[in-house]
Amino acid sequence: MATKFTPEWSNTAPRQGTYRSIFKWGAPDKFKHPNNKLFETLKTKFGLTDTNFHHKQEEGLESVTLDRPLTLNEVQINAFRDIVGVANVAMDDYSRVKFATGKTIEETMILRKGSALEVADLVVHPRSREDLEKIMSFCTQEKIPIYIYGGGSSVTKGLTCKKGGISLVLSTHMNRILELNETNQTVTVEAGMMGPAFEKMLNDAPRTLNARRAYTCGHFPQSFEYSSVGGWVVTLGSGQESSYYGDAYDLVISQEYITPTGAFKTLDYPATATGPKVNDIMKGSEGAFGILVSVTMKVFRYMPENRKRFAFIFPDWESAVNAAREVTQSEFGMPAVFRISDAEETSIGLKLYGVEDTPIDKFMTMRGYQPNQRCLLIGSTAGAASFSGNVKKQIKKVCKEFKGMYITGYAVNKWETGRYADPYMREDLQDYGIIIDTLESGVTWDALHKLHRGVRDFVKSRPDTICMTHASHFYPQGTNLYFIFIAKMNDVEEYKEFQNGIMDAINRHGGSLSHHHGVGKMLSPLMEAHLGGTQMDILRTLKKHFDPDNIMNPGGTLSLDL
Repeated sequence: MATKFTPEWSNTAPRQGTYRSIFKWGAPDKFKHPNNKLFETLKTKFGLTDTNFHHKQEEGLESVTLDRPLTLNEVQINAFRDIVGVANVAMDDYSRVKFATGKTIEETMILRKGSALEVADLVVHPRSREDLEKIMSFCTQEKIPIYIYGGGSSVTKGLTCKKGGISLVLSTHMNRILELNETNQTVTVEAGMMGPAFEKMLNDAPRTLNARRAYTCGHFPQSFEYSSVGGWVVTLGSGQESSYYGDAYDLVISQEYITPTGAFKTLDYPATATGPKVNDIMKGSEGAFGILVSVTMKVFRYMPENRKRFAFIFPDWESAVNAAREVTQSEFGMPAVFRISDAEETSIGLKLYGVEDTPIDKFMTMRGYQPNQRCLLIGSTAGAASFSGNVKKQIKKVCKEFKGMYITGYAVNKWETGRYADPYMREDLQDYGIIIDTLESGVTWDALHKLHRGVRDFVKSRPDTICMTHASHFYPQGTNLYFIFIAKMNDVEEYKEFQNGIMDAINRHGGSLSHHHGVGKMLSPLMEAHLGGTQMDILRTLKKHFDPDNIMNPGGTLSLDL
């Protein structure tokens, strides 16, 4: 029997200083490749043969070089060196590109061609709050633009330094837990602390923080491995367990900011009736109002032993949606992970996670759950043992009512194993001219099917394009739709036109412009049409108050200076 062909997927960490080392997703030495079933599916979908996978294209293996002179003078450069120390100021080509670049496909396409979007003049690594105060004072005096870099995982061009200036990297030094308050069940943490370090310290709190018990942050976005706590807050992120723990917006108790017009810390009461809350105004501000120094957040008791996993298969998308809505509105409690996939995502997912052609797959088909129609629901519960067990019990009842068949927790275990690793396939596919990208939207229940059909119709109007959709953040009033599109495409202008068409379709069919990725500079041209002129006037008035000289993340963020 002939051995099946396997492309030469990359298995070596990119050489430091190269373009690939910037755009590679996640850890430099971590990889996940398409399995044989997914590989064969992609070849069939795009009309490709093994020959198309013999030679890679534009891998980005060259060293980063720039031909862009600095706009800051020597006096200004030395002023930053005096504030943070010479070792914490960089102006080499690689640093200027790395700390002005996120993880959008557009940025990746450009980097693969040996170029970059707009970059900073200097990269500055502050060591403390005092450093930040001095930097803000000097930049305000000199009218130098400030951009904030946390973990670098932005997928909205939120890190692009459109006006030069400085990229302020908070994750290098400002990455500590400042206080765990067990009485209030809150933690105060510097904005630059990365997600894995934050969660590990909380899980190990009896040892690391001299606490009575272990805790969890409850926030696990797809970018968890390489995103910062401050980034979660300023982009209004959602974690994969948000249906139970809440979105980043819900987790924030108070924040400390340094702005061009002054510094402040919001109050840490659990609730107040003292007028509109400045604390809420600053959430989601994406560095356009000031620098987030630290944040006080809710934490939760860490009880992984109580987690209950479940998965169900439904005959169609409508049944899965109806079951999910009933779960969120029945008031018996919410699961942590909760996710429904449409027929196309279910088909791809069963291949990706090795379920296709297993006894479970054959049993589903035998029971009438047909391929390319059936839809998967997966999830897990959290909390106290009695609560967690009851939530799973009630979900089973609801799913049965809506023709869902229980298929054990096997699919959930497979998903959990790869939940942070799936984006690692981006580089593999793009090496051969195939892109995989996402856009997401919040939606009310009554508009869900209209949005799902409208976006899919647009994506499918492009021949030979995959469009997978899931909902993964649930509320009694609605959910989100997360669209994943895969296409044979390597021209950046074609990609931008296609992406803009999807964003327009989301806006026209009743979806929010963003659910949890933020806006950045990518979605900002649609903000006025989405929110309306009156609401944009309010946001721009706030921008003028906090940042009268427009030095904070200028160049289109949130459409505040367009």
